[in-house]
Amino acid sequence: MTKKQKNKLYKDFDGQRDGEVVLFVFRRHMIAMRKGFYMLVVPFALSAVPPLVWSDYLELFLLPIGGLLLGALLFSYHFIMWYFTVYIVTDQRIRQVTQKGFFGKDVIELRLSKVQNISYNIPGLSGEMFKYGTIVIQTFVGDLVIHNVEHPDKIYNKLQDAVNNTLENQGMHEENIT
Repeated sequence: MTKKQKNKLYKDFDGQRDGEVVLFVFRRHMIAMRKGFYMLVVPFALSAVPPLVWSDYLELFLLPIGGLLLGALLFSYHFIMWYFTVYIVTDQRIRQVTQKGFFGKDVIELRLSKVQNISYNIPGLSGEMFKYGTIVIQTFVGDLVIHNVEHPDKIYNKLQDAVNNTLENQGMHEENIT
C-alpha cells in the first residue's frame, strides 16, 4: 500500500492545511470511560433494590427500567466526551481535540518540529492487562500529557517516527536554501 493510499484511509479534518498529510489518528483507551460505566450500573443497581425488598408491589418493578434509562443517559454523556476527543498526527503537527460538554471543545496544536522529547508510562498491572498508559510530549514551552492512551508503546513509536521524519525533512529543506 502506497503512502497516498494509506492517507485516504483517514478523513480530512477541520483546520487541515493545504498539503498537510494525516499520518494517524488515535483516541484514549475505553478505560477512560470507567466513570460512564459506573454511571450506567449504579442507578440501575440502586433502583433494583426496592422491588427486591417490597416484592408485593408490582409497580416497583418499573423502577429498574427507569434506573437503566437514567444510567444510559449518564453513560451517553461520558461516551460522547470519549468518542469526540481525538488526537490527530500529521506530517506537521499534533492536534488534540478535546470535547468539553455537549457543545464545547478545546483544540491544542503542537508543531512536530518543536517536540524535544517523548516518553510513555504504563501504570502497573492494570495498564499491562488492558494495554493503556500515559504519553508525555515535552517541548520548550511545556508538556502535553495524554492519559489513558491505548497501546502507548505503539503510539510512542509512531510519534517518534513522525518527529524524526519532520526533523529530517526540515534539515533537507534548510540545506536546499543554502
